[in-house]
Amino acid sequence: MVYVRHHGANVGTAMKISVLTVSYNSSATISHTIESFLAQDHKEKEMIVIDGASQDGTVDIVRSFASDQITLISEADDGMYDGLNKGLERFTGDAVGVLNSDDSYHDSTALSRIADGLGKADIVHGHLDFVADHVTRKPVRRWRAEARPPRGFRTGWMPAHPTFYVRRAVAERVGAFDLSLKTASDYDWMLRAVELNDHSITAIDHVLIDMQQGGRSTTSLSAHLAHNWEAMRARRRWLGVGFIDYALIAKPARKLGQFVGVSHS
Repeated sequence: MVYVRHHGANVGTAMKISVLTVSYNSSATISHTIESFLAQDHKEKEMIVIDGASQDGTVDIVRSFASDQITLISEADDGMYDGLNKGLERFTGDAVGVLNSDDSYHDSTALSRIADGLGKADIVHGHLDFVADHVTRKPVRRWRAEARPPRGFRTGWMPAHPTFYVRRAVAERVGAFDLSLKTASDYDWMLRAVELNDHSITAIDHVLIDMQQGGRSTTSLSAHLAHNWEAMRARRRWLGVGFIDYALIAKPARKLGQFVGVSHS
């Protein structure tokens, strides 16, 4: 497996990275998200917070940071993917990725590692830790990035979307998130980026993101089933697989290994 390793601040420093953060009533977590962004040692960066007209003080928290690297948009929307589409229309960087409003960067080097990787490939992704919360940062599950296998998404492989960053040309070619998909539009977007174009992709051998357990596709058995069925729809549409394919079983099966070696004490 080929990984990109961090080579220091001189690589990729000129690349401006745009970070899209969608929020709605995220007052309990968004300060951790923004603090982790501002702490990044990569200087050429912007965060676009696309808020869905929160009523819990989220907007006030975002405004309290008063950074010229943060742009706030707050208005009613049609959900997370609609918010991300607004961000795709507005970002100004050379590359773009997503930092959810209940996630944070694992350490201050995440964006510089991403910039280094994007100096060598069109798309990068890396490791992710699911954590109980952003105070203790206790891992409850570990997602480790794997190099794309020969048949890619058909094998059940996929990158962790919160670690998935692409050059501007890739984002422009892939286009908008599909709003007809309620929980797997990020999967569909990555599939289109990786499988439908001749983009180079590289894994980063480092934990990039701490993801707070409890996202929409990880909260219940019904949520898992809904997500996997929508992912199946995406493969049928774009890859021409049958009504049921190998990845329908292999994709959730791959995640079982993410719990191995995680202490629950």
